[in-house]
Amino acid sequence: MANRHRGEVDLALGGETLTLRLTLGALAALEDAFAVSDLSALGSRLESGRLSARDLVTILGVAARGGGSRLDDDAVAGLVPAGEVPRVAEALGLLFARSFGEAPNPPQPQQG
Repeated sequence: MANRHRGEVDLALGGETLTLRLTLGALAALEDAFAVSDLSALGSRLESGRLSARDLVTILGVAARGGGSRLDDDAVAGLVPAGEVPRVAEALGLLFARSFGEAPNPPQPQQG
């Protein structure tokens, strides 16, 4: 089961549930896969909105391995029927939001 405080997201595919997680190693693997020099460049690349099916497989595979799966990219790709691509993209978006966009302890309003 995904631990939201660790930024994890569960995704049910092909009869199994993958826990997706972005570890430092996962981020380094994505930098390498997308041939970018740093996290800022990776963020810009991903925010472009121009992701191929291969890009989605790469991100999904890296995130699944970050969550503890031993599946390679080809095995992960085989779990995703074409009709499930929007759901996978949504799960990956949630993964990045949980990993980078949501503060675990948002600041409390100041009392005046």
